[in-house]
Amino acid sequence: MHYSVSSISSMQAEEAAPRPSSTVVLVRAGDPRPEVFMVKRHAGSSFGSRFAFPGGVLEASDALVHDAGSGLSVQQAGRLLQLDRGALDYYSAAIRELFEESGVLLAAHGLSATELQESRAALNEGSLRWDRFVRARRLQLHYDRLHYFSFWITPPGIAKRYSTRFFLAELPAAQDASHDGCELVESCWMPAADILAARKLRQMQLPYPTRKTLKRVAVFDGTTDLLNWARACGDKGVVCNRPAFKPEMLR
Repeated sequence: MHYSVSSISSMQAEEAAPRPSSTVVLVRAGDPRPEVFMVKRHAGSSFGSRFAFPGGVLEASDALVHDAGSGLSVQQAGRLLQLDRGALDYYSAAIRELFEESGVLLAAHGLSATELQESRAALNEGSLRWDRFVRARRLQLHYDRLHYFSFWITPPGIAKRYSTRFFLAELPAAQDASHDGCELVESCWMPAADILAARKLRQMQLPYPTRKTLKRVAVFDGTTDLLNWARACGDKGVVCNRPAFKPEMLR
């Protein structure tokens, strides 16, 4: 979810419907604690120069690749997200956004590094549609590597609102993450506690849900425990966070 000072207009803001979106907290083993991949968006974007997790809004093509995924059925996804329909759209969007924004592809494929780079660029510029890419390259999307653990809805009174499902995923072997250099102008791998410390020193700006999520991640010493915790969150049932707007969300 993207908050910016310019999007707040006290009680005068026209009410906007939250846009369905997916966010991926990408983690990898680190020394001494797991590291989180963070991206910084350009000043003119919704996140306005803030660091956040890769993610974005659902697109129509996300609903056209349900059968191209593995490890999670329509029924299982619906139970986890507590939705009667469209739950797998969020998983598809999460994999697509993660690939577009970080270059990490949670899928079985036979593409070369060059082909992956070219496909990512084409998706970002809009010359390639997600479902056509998945079909043409016969991708098998790894839905089961996304662990649903959190749900946030942007407060009323903000012009751009999002209904965002948060997923945790471990960086696949032999892959690395990098920002696209267009919408995203910077990226880094850091332990969650270090990111929060940098924010206190005013070295990094973080959206409110990002800060809250990092605090939850920071208590874990290893990726195994972190992944097990995220799975348990989904199994127990994720409660929707519907915060009222507070000034601290902008700090």
